[in-house]
Amino acid sequence: MGTTERPRRIAMTPAARRVLEAAAGLFYERGIHAVGVDLIAAEAGVTKKTLYDRFGSKEQIVVEYLADRDERWRAFLAQCIDTAQATPEARVLAVFDASRAWSAKNSSKGCGMVNAHAEISDPSHPAHLIITGQKQWMLTLFTDLAGDITPDGAGTLGQALMLLHEGALVAHGLNIFADPFGHAREQAQALLAATGDSPAKR
Repeated sequence: MGTTERPRRIAMTPAARRVLEAAAGLFYERGIHAVGVDLIAAEAGVTKKTLYDRFGSKEQIVVEYLADRDERWRAFLAQCIDTAQATPEARVLAVFDASRAWSAKNSSKGCGMVNAHAEISDPSHPAHLIITGQKQWMLTLFTDLAGDITPDGAGTLGQALMLLHEGALVAHGLNIFADPFGHAREQAQALLAATGDSPAKR
């Protein structure tokens, strides 16, 4: 699959939506490989024939699960950034606040994309592009936001912010210390302050 291609999507009928909602909960809680179509169909209250009629394969259900999660995250994040204070620094920090809020409600076991990548590392899998595409989108977002703070150093700052954010996502999933998003936000704030005090900004 080329980098410019997008995975095939299907139209969502009411039955397909029930399958997707059931699969999403099962995939996230138990893992993609551990969940079979029999269990998904039973949880959704449909027959296996209906499941295959709507999706064609388990692989397509995985695509829809990750694509739907990605779309909901992007919409949630966009709203959080739009309602943040107008300063470039506040918009960056809004990403960490959004991830904290999203994870508290939707991601008790960590980032769904990171978890999925642990099971789907083959680039030929149609869902792989969704996983890596979201992370590339996040890096672009951080880089764009960083460009409003330090145009010449946007790439370096964007990568640093991305690393702090991804580290917080993983630490949240591992649950080894409290409030990793708060810690990452503090580190991001210090990084932004240091960048603002650099000679290039004076």
